[in-house]
Amino acid sequence: MSKTALIVRHVPYEGIAGFRAPVEAAGYDLTRIDVCDPAFADADLVSPDLVILMGGPMGVYERAAYPWIAHEIERLAERFDADRPTLGVCLGAQMMAAALGAEVYAGHEQEIGFHPIEVTPEGAATPLAHLDGMDVLHWHGDTFDLPAGTEWLARSGRYPHQAFRRGDSLLALQFHAEMGLDPRIDAWIESSHQSLGDLGLCPRALRGEYDARGPAVVRAGQAMIGDWLGRLH
Repeated sequence: MSKTALIVRHVPYEGIAGFRAPVEAAGYDLTRIDVCDPAFADADLVSPDLVILMGGPMGVYERAAYPWIAHEIERLAERFDADRPTLGVCLGAQMMAAALGAEVYAGHEQEIGFHPIEVTPEGAATPLAHLDGMDVLHWHGDTFDLPAGTEWLARSGRYPHQAFRRGDSLLALQFHAEMGLDPRIDAWIESSHQSLGDLGLCPRALRGEYDARGPAVVRAGQAMIGDWLGRLH
């Protein structure tokens, strides 16, 4: 029987991108749901064989403005109690941290653009090893404390908590190793001119860097995800 994978999208322009290929190659049938869909209120986040939580510009602490955040965290906590395989990217990683009881909060600065990932000694024995030392796309200003009972896997120069896992089933990534070929990067850039300007980043130069560095990042990200999925029981 085929396995089921549910993609949770917090905004339409942050999809699974380059991670689609290794997930499908591992035998998963993909479906997706947007948090703005009225059906999300009743969405089952526990029974899918795999849940993939993508990014978004909102903060986990903005629960009054985005009522679905509390609902998603509650459902994720149920999923984690059942130790069901879950992958989180950027906001998705922050949602995982919150569901595991950790604090998520605004960081000291925006981290946008391609910056190197350094894998921790614990991370070196995990699929994160595929990305060690690579310049990977970052696009966030929030961060989180490391949840109790998890392993710290990677850091960057600006933020120490870039990835964690709990056993083989839960993997949280603050960065975007799925992005590097997907043209939806143009929507990210268009919606972030203020943030880019504050950091002194040129949108055109960032787009050029995406074209130059992105393909190698996606290949490494796909290898990482394929390796992770291969370890699931």
